[in-house]
Amino acid sequence: MQAIEFQTQGKNGSIEVPEELKSKLNGPVRVIVLTGESVRKPGAIEELWSNPIKVENFKPLTRDEIYER
Repeated sequence: MQAIEFQTQGKNGSIEVPEELKSKLNGPVRVIVLTGESVRKPGAIEELWSNPIKVENFKPLTRDEIYER
């Protein structure tokens, strides 16, 4: 299998193959479409960073309190 890469604009769910590549696309082909949009869902940590939980009277620990044993 030979890999051919090109960039194009999608229009109404269709993509156009450049003229110079059309002759190479005879027979079965496998198509992988990569878009510029992120389709990955954020993980739990990313979600918390974006939407922190607000707690009344919250006071973060000091450095000494963190390492106190």
